[in-house]
Amino acid sequence: MTSAAILEKLIAFDTVSRNSNMELMGYISDYLSNFGVTSELIPNETGTKANLYATIGPADRGGVMLSGHTDVVPIDGQNWTKPAFRLTCENGKYYGRGTTDMKGFVACALRAAKKASENKLLTPLHLAFSYDEEIGCQGVRSMIDMLAVMPVRPAMCIVGEPTSLSVATGHKGKAAFKACCTGREGHSALAPMALNALHLGCDFVSVLRDVQTQLRENGARDADYDVPYTTVHAAKINGGVALNIVPNRCDVDFEIRNVAQDDPTKILADIKAGAAAIVEKAKSQASEADIAIEAGFSYPGLNTPTDAGVVEFVKSLTGANATNKVSFGTEGGLFSERLDVPTVVCGPGSMTQGHKPDEYVEVEQIERCDAMLDTLLNRLVAGL
Repeated sequence: MTSAAILEKLIAFDTVSRNSNMELMGYISDYLSNFGVTSELIPNETGTKANLYATIGPADRGGVMLSGHTDVVPIDGQNWTKPAFRLTCENGKYYGRGTTDMKGFVACALRAAKKASENKLLTPLHLAFSYDEEIGCQGVRSMIDMLAVMPVRPAMCIVGEPTSLSVATGHKGKAAFKACCTGREGHSALAPMALNALHLGCDFVSVLRDVQTQLRENGARDADYDVPYTTVHAAKINGGVALNIVPNRCDVDFEIRNVAQDDPTKILADIKAGAAAIVEKAKSQASEADIAIEAGFSYPGLNTPTDAGVVEFVKSLTGANATNKVSFGTEGGLFSERLDVPTVVCGPGSMTQGHKPDEYVEVEQIERCDAMLDTLLNRLVAGL
């Protein structure tokens, strides 16, 4: 099958992160078994989702791992003019949810897997397909746990997120949090006698903005990023019940995306210090005043040295002369940090098309990815 034909199959599975990916994983498992490749499913606790791992070639040595996620972001509230879960090819573009982020790469990897099965590889090819990447690289962690106890780990990894097939050596780390602000309820006619939790939330957002200003003006910088410094982002504020009630609860969701030189725990400590100052002042009005910060998901950044072997190797596959870094996160930081597997990000399409209505990947990008993986297979046959 061509990559386009495989992509058509993959797009038809609605694997928005809130849904199961088991039907898609069943398709991939059956596809691989048709040419003698055994794959292992690593299910979640409820059996509604799974990772998939497969090796083609000798299992007693390292090899090249192709990593991709199978979940996609929702289409809710987006004005699609093409069917989101049916592949459409028009004007040199493949349209559909996940075409660029990142079922296009998964399709190319599956095509390459079939070709690999038809050759005698001296160096193995590994496939690592995960779930729930779009909600914080959650699913891949159980697969990493499995790989951590294997006698032989992959020698290197290519995460196929869309980079227009440039070789990306890094991305920022991310940590998500919720600040739970507690005030004192009351009748709005007597508002000054209560403590408005929304006011606490707004004061807390001011702390976030002050920390961001300090990072922008005085923090570490990495010129390889479009935004070359660590960012602190307030994403959601929620509170209040009715217009005539002073709210006693307000939640603020925020995140830290840090460059490698910055320690997110130090940044969080500065944020907590600002929150504590707000609370100390507010307690004179309401003793129950509080801002409690709860940690959500997090994943580490990726910062592979530009002279690392994996970088030179993947550049030799694509013909690239330079490297870059990407603004979005991937499972690559986890592979690098937890498994010590040298990793780069390189895949077809551009994230400027991802997460949007009428998402697409250019046909030319899929063809170039096929060519890159064909070159990889030649190297695996030759033993690198």
